[in-house]
Amino acid sequence: MNQAVQRWLKFNVVGIAGVLVQLLTLAVLVTGLAVDIMPATFLAVEAAILHNFFWHEKWTWSDRTKRGHLISRFVQFNAANGAVSIAGNLLLMRILVTALKLNYIGANLAAIGACSIFNFLLGELLIFVEPSAAPSNTAHSSQERPSFDERNA
Repeated sequence: MNQAVQRWLKFNVVGIAGVLVQLLTLAVLVTGLAVDIMPATFLAVEAAILHNFFWHEKWTWSDRTKRGHLISRFVQFNAANGAVSIAGNLLLMRILVTALKLNYIGANLAAIGACSIFNFLLGELLIFVEPSAAPSNTAHSSQERPSFDERNA
């Protein structure tokens, strides 16, 4: 199976588990603790972001996590995927729950689905990028040009 397809499948398995984390957190906050829908959505999304980052590090993109620093990837993940997920979820929840009066669990599922493809692309192309190939050791490769002094020596 193609590596990109495998990674997409892993991303979705982690995402499904993250959806459960998000919905459980949202239900506990809204129904159990009577937290307003907007702050509850924010906290639930952040719980899912933390969960998903851990599993993407350990499983989805584990072949790419040897480079760079964990903290740097976490900040990038939270800034990129977090921004998409939080902004997307808050906007859609405001529209679907507050304006259209839909059930908050169904509305949250719709918001999660709307953000997921964009989040995969951010992870694949920005956060967990393929390590670049090591430069060639061959003298004067096509990427390296001799200096003026070397050419005129």
